[in-house]
Amino acid sequence: MLAVETLDLTKDYDVGFFRKRLRRALDGLNLGVEKGEVFGLLGPNGAGKTTTLKILLRLVFPTSGTARILGRELDDVAMHARVGYLPENPYFYDHLTAQEFMNYAGEMFGLRRAERQGRIDRLLERLGLAESRHLPLCKFSKGMVQRVGIAQALINDPELIFLDEPMSGLDPLGRREVRDLILELKGEGKTIFFSTHILSDAEMLCDRVGILNRGRLEGCGELREILRLGVAVTEVVLDSPCAALLRELRPYTRSVVWTGQRVRLEVSAESDVARVLALAIRHAAGIVSLNPVKMSLEDYFLGQVGATPNASQSREAVTVSEAEQGKK
Repeated sequence: MLAVETLDLTKDYDVGFFRKRLRRALDGLNLGVEKGEVFGLLGPNGAGKTTTLKILLRLVFPTSGTARILGRELDDVAMHARVGYLPENPYFYDHLTAQEFMNYAGEMFGLRRAERQGRIDRLLERLGLAESRHLPLCKFSKGMVQRVGIAQALINDPELIFLDEPMSGLDPLGRREVRDLILELKGEGKTIFFSTHILSDAEMLCDRVGILNRGRLEGCGELREILRLGVAVTEVVLDSPCAALLRELRPYTRSVVWTGQRVRLEVSAESDVARVLALAIRHAAGIVSLNPVKMSLEDYFLGQVGATPNASQSREAVTVSEAEQGKK
């Protein structure tokens, strides 16, 4: 059973004032998240990440399509008691202290007083807020509010945790602590579904990622599979190569850059690396280094997002046109 499953999930918003038209924020999203994994939903601003999470949490309703969480329909109230959620821009009651707000969140889940207090103490300590527990939230920095938001998302000891941009507003130390916390939660068997545009965090944490662009899923898979799709280029550094060698290497190299007496070559095809090395040995050139440069998550992300803007714009235009025709 999947922890999260979406089936042709689509969401249109009315935009404009006098002449309203439809803007498609999510377009036929089909996605599955396995239990116990860390899944990252990546995409630029406006890609549909927050819309996806809001639909799953029943904060907005889809135009069409459906979804299931922990095998249950989205309107199953009992299922939502097993879920934790951190919104992108959390806003809490400013006059409450961290202790009071966490107590309020625990009461909403029906936790008994002793159990509630024990969880509050552990979570505030875990998120580095124990010393600020009696300070009103209006005195908190943005990063501290973010920590409180993460703490309240865990108050019910959820099986599935949705985090919308969890690193937002955190300093480097805070980001590292949250990364460690996510890995701890995974070790406890929990499923974490988070959205982000910080690729380094996704690369460090995620088992699988999905890439949204203009409401459509442009790619999805395991990171280890994505990142071993192949060697993007092989970098070969030679010491004092002769002109004859460089002429012979020209058909196999993409670029040649001199640095002092050394030259850095980029070899595009893996099958050509052996030829380049054989020629270097034959011409008695010193082989300083051989470095396969593999695809990074950033390379993959930019390739997916940057490859289809015009097509995506066309899809949106068609969607709007069809919607307007349907109203006539």
